[in-house]
Amino acid sequence: MPNSNELKTVYPSLAGKSVFITGGASGIGEVMVTRFCEQGAKVTFVDIATDQSDALCAKLAGKYEFDPQFIHCDIRDVEALKAAIEQTRQQQGDIGVLINNAADDTRHAAENMDVKYWEDKFAVNLRPCFFSSQAVVEHMQRLGGGSIINMGSVSWRIKQTGMPAYTTAKAGIEGLTRSLAASYGKDNIRVNSLVPGWVMTERQMTHWLTPEMIEDVRLSQCINETIQPDHIVNAALFLAADDSRMMTAQSLIVDAGWT
Repeated sequence: MPNSNELKTVYPSLAGKSVFITGGASGIGEVMVTRFCEQGAKVTFVDIATDQSDALCAKLAGKYEFDPQFIHCDIRDVEALKAAIEQTRQQQGDIGVLINNAADDTRHAAENMDVKYWEDKFAVNLRPCFFSSQAVVEHMQRLGGGSIINMGSVSWRIKQTGMPAYTTAKAGIEGLTRSLAASYGKDNIRVNSLVPGWVMTERQMTHWLTPEMIEDVRLSQCINETIQPDHIVNAALFLAADDSRMMTAQSLIVDAGWT
């Protein structure tokens, strides 16, 4: 069986396209930045992790037709997020692909959560998805269409405990996706949710997962292999490309059959 890193489908419609990704410094986001650059896209990403972001840009500099661009932005600040989107438009043209990837899945107990913490989790995990989408609609209308990809989570589907604000926000992502898809389908703007299973990123491996948990998840899946970031990004490339032009208002689950 080929390694996921060897799956290099080329999507000609992504070449030269302006792509904006939130949370691109590490994990799935880092692989997204890299793989969209491989496709010849013009990629700008935002993150709060400056050192990791700068290192990624340095690593990719000169390797592809366009170097990725990094803008420091805390997506909880909606005006700063909008400003980053406008800066991206000025630098690389109207945005044709928006990927709302940034999230914070820090564990938290229901009994200990207060209003401030709840609102902060929504300010990271749900609110920016709406306002970034709102900001790029005019871009995509001028382009004659576009693709918005909102990153969801299987956590709420499996009734996962230990992070109720996160799981509630991620459930809301899928409702937001369907609403926006209905609103902007007339403009050939496609809006889909990409729903990963438990992806073995460095953050997950160092913060939450034990070897026993990894094995339990693997055996609970229909395909008994661990999910890697490339598996998710393969689906993101498809959703971003014209190959999926009649696919909208959908939740594409990539979890090896876990749910």
